[in-house]
Amino acid sequence: MKLRLASYNVHGCVGTDGALDEARVARAIGELGADAIGLQEVPFQRTDEGGFGPLALLDGLPGYRAVCAPIERRDGVWHGNALLTRAPIARAQSICLSVTQREPRTALEVELSIDGQRCRVITTHLGLRPVERRYQVRALLRHLACDRELVTVLLGDFNEWFLGGRPLRWLERYFGRGRALATYPSRWPVFALDRVWVHPSAKLLAYRVADAPTFRVASDHLPIVAEIALA
Repeated sequence: MKLRLASYNVHGCVGTDGALDEARVARAIGELGADAIGLQEVPFQRTDEGGFGPLALLDGLPGYRAVCAPIERRDGVWHGNALLTRAPIARAQSICLSVTQREPRTALEVELSIDGQRCRVITTHLGLRPVERRYQVRALLRHLACDRELVTVLLGDFNEWFLGGRPLRWLERYFGRGRALATYPSRWPVFALDRVWVHPSAKLLAYRVADAPTFRVASDHLPIVAEIALA
């Protein structure tokens, strides 16, 4: 059994042309053909129930449901991480990764249940400063250690510009050697900021950057797509 997953920083749905276009981002997400997509920098709108969700994206993506981890910025705008999934959701929780006096950060953990197989997917967006990322990766690894037997996918924008940075080395100790594919900036990608990590590493079947023209305009990041084996 295979599962296709993707990670995509949608940059608030503002493209490289400067236009805010949520419908364009929804079309780009649809082209990925993924069973679940971890999103970062998602703009949220207030729902009828009083919560927040990526309503404009979901309007263009029939068949997907969203699990969200909204954060209120200082300007009152709600944004953050989300997981869009076509697979059944067993549970979900938000993991606080905030560092004092820095922009609030979270990781969103969602456990999917597919034909009796369980898979834990965590999407996150780490901080801009090295001290933030070191703290956040240590916190994630402590959390992951609670259940090492569960198939786990950690994906997102890790904001790590240096391939030899300590946070990446620490993650490789748990997940194995990762692949560094350039995703940023989307028009001329140079930096491997976006990653997908899989544990156990043998479950990872395929790993690529989605670099069609649609993605080079829809956001300043390119998506990463991975296929994993569940059974």
